[in-house]
Amino acid sequence: MQTGLLGPLRQKIDRRSYLVLVAVGLLTPLLVWWAAATWGGADPVFLPGPRQVLQRVQVWYHDENLLDDLSISVLRVLAGWLLSVLIALPLGLYIGTYARVQAVLEPLTDLVRYMPAVAFVPLIMLWIGIDEQAKVAVIFIGTFFQMVLMVAEDVRRVPITQVEAGQTMGASRRELIEKVILPSAKPALLDTLRLTMGWAWTYLVVAELVAANSGLGFAIIKAQRFLQTDKIFAGILLIGLLGLAMDQGFRLIHRLAFPWLHRSA
Repeated sequence: MQTGLLGPLRQKIDRRSYLVLVAVGLLTPLLVWWAAATWGGADPVFLPGPRQVLQRVQVWYHDENLLDDLSISVLRVLAGWLLSVLIALPLGLYIGTYARVQAVLEPLTDLVRYMPAVAFVPLIMLWIGIDEQAKVAVIFIGTFFQMVLMVAEDVRRVPITQVEAGQTMGASRRELIEKVILPSAKPALLDTLRLTMGWAWTYLVVAELVAANSGLGFAIIKAQRFLQTDKIFAGILLIGLLGLAMDQGFRLIHRLAFPWLHRSA
């Protein structure tokens, strides 16, 4: 059977091939960037090379409190995301389980999720102020409404036959939720948490527009004012690396919690 360059459809590949392809996918853009900065004739002010960016990271680490910026940004992202999780999980569960709750809450959630989080910044500053709570609120708004709808959809994907089987066996509503719906939806729910964590990181810079004096987003904005393009690149890459590390952590948890979903066919 001919498989072509892309390989067979929807089949797993061995670990070694996977790692090689991951390396190709990550290193190719880096090499293109290095070549463009080195031989492309671009002004380093507009396109610094990887070496310049790495040097900037070293200066940032030794002289400009990089670890403080990293830690405060991670705390802000986690606080906003965890607040979303605490409220969105039960709310999405009820929306996905009960049609009447869905009718009342889903259209409103759909409406608000299309409103850009940055548009709420003036109201957040007016109502909450400019302290840490305001920055957490921006990340919360950016992730909460999407998370609610995704959780509800994960719950609705639980086969109705499983629910009907539980009802036939005399399970109460609480037992249906705790012993049928939640266990069946857990893999999808964990994927939803992983995806929304990525959104939380994308709202970090917006959150740190709210009168911040520390954090990766603040450092990027400050660097823009002084045309420190190498620091802008460094900040963006650091956010990407932190997000990638968290994403891989979620994937590892998923593989450990649900190993049967990751076995080769």
